[in-house]
Amino acid sequence: MPSVLCFTLRFLDPVPRFHGRGGGGDPEWPPSPLRFFQALVAASAARWREDQFKNYARPALQWLEAIRPTVVSPPVPDRSFGYRMYVPNNSGDLMTAAWARGDTETSMAKYRVEKDVRPTHLNSDAVHFLYALPDGSCPHFEVLQAAARSVTHFGWGIDMVAGNAEILTEEQVAKLGGEVWRPAPDHSGTPLRVPRAGTLDALIDKHDAFLNRLSKDGFKPVPPLSKFDVAFYRRATDTAARAWTAFQILQPDASGYRAFDTPRRASHVAAWLRHATAEVCHGWPDLAAFVHGHEADGSQAKGERADRRFQYLPLPTIERRPDGNRTGSIRRAIIAAPPDCRERIDFIRRRLAGQELIWDNKAVGLLNILPTGDWVLNQYIGTSCSWSTVTPVIWPGYDDRDAGKAEKLLRKAFVDAGISQELVDAIQDLEWRHVGFRAGLDLAKKYRRPDHLTGSMYHVRVRFAHPVAGPLAVGAGRYRGFGLFAIDS
Repeated sequence: MPSVLCFTLRFLDPVPRFHGRGGGGDPEWPPSPLRFFQALVAASAARWREDQFKNYARPALQWLEAIRPTVVSPPVPDRSFGYRMYVPNNSGDLMTAAWARGDTETSMAKYRVEKDVRPTHLNSDAVHFLYALPDGSCPHFEVLQAAARSVTHFGWGIDMVAGNAEILTEEQVAKLGGEVWRPAPDHSGTPLRVPRAGTLDALIDKHDAFLNRLSKDGFKPVPPLSKFDVAFYRRATDTAARAWTAFQILQPDASGYRAFDTPRRASHVAAWLRHATAEVCHGWPDLAAFVHGHEADGSQAKGERADRRFQYLPLPTIERRPDGNRTGSIRRAIIAAPPDCRERIDFIRRRLAGQELIWDNKAVGLLNILPTGDWVLNQYIGTSCSWSTVTPVIWPGYDDRDAGKAEKLLRKAFVDAGISQELVDAIQDLEWRHVGFRAGLDLAKKYRRPDHLTGSMYHVRVRFAHPVAGPLAVGAGRYRGFGLFAIDS
């Protein structure tokens, strides 16, 4: 049975707080694996000296630095508040010189400097770092456990902790309290510094440089640690925001916006966008799959390749009115892609501006870059718990007019769109009906669906337990402008 090497650090303050900061000086949360590794190295160096460290601790730490852990941390408030202190500025030499001159009025208070403190307040006292043991064994467990039990501080010097290490089963890991942060393969989430092969040697070299910073040749600045990686971590409740670019749809002569009726033309506008994208992406080896969503032989893409593609999302205008927002015609569009495809989005953004939308060999629109501050656009790309559709969701199957089956299909549609199962399971409100939840929407059955998509269609309103970032489109038509959500005010 797979097992996990679990390091646990328990904060000893009656009101647990963490003062560590990231590379930019902002509060760091969760604590980075590099910070934990540095604490473990410091504790090991204090416990084992010279050759004992080299022969006893070093092999264990080198084994550990190559593994990327999962972090389990207490929940913390979304916002933190700090305070300012005034502390001595290591200016004792100036004070001594003043007193030697007979200046008895000079006070240390004159040399105090500002120090901003912004702790992270924890809802419980333990942080866990989990290292997978695929074969169930840990070759250096006794050494690493002794090192963990020697860790006394984590963060600033006032962040006192008690450490331990143990080997847990997956069932025991599942019972650990807190939020689970896992490495995200798509480069979205919270960036954290992590050790890599060679980090231990770099820390030893930096310590030696610190000890020898003063010599007969003067002062030698200690270089910063540079041998580490930055990895992105994400909780199951965090959605990976898709990469996207947005365009205005203008008249062919660029004289103003070109409007298209949403129920009759949404699928058409999506098709025109796909054609224009294919023109500028000519020569891509995976053109058929990434741009058109099918294999080179014309068959439907399957498995992971099925989701590695562009989404073409015409945006119905959301009009602000005194009596409530109203959904209107299409004047804008988004092209979206998986979170790790930012380079592809940047590629088409540079080349689609000025391209025409072609229908029946005639130009029916002109694409122009849409400013990111556009109010309508931000109703689609913002972050919110509450969302509702502007085009109906096409069910990924048939519900046979059974409410229970319909709900299962709808939840599956959210998972297929990239929302984690944990977040879908925690949905607080989920409604679907033929009538729209927004003013200006038509009955779901009146929207002209893309060819070959025959599932039931409904307007949907959802409220997640945690904020979700747009653009959000779900269901069988999510690549062609259907099942598109906007923030529900």
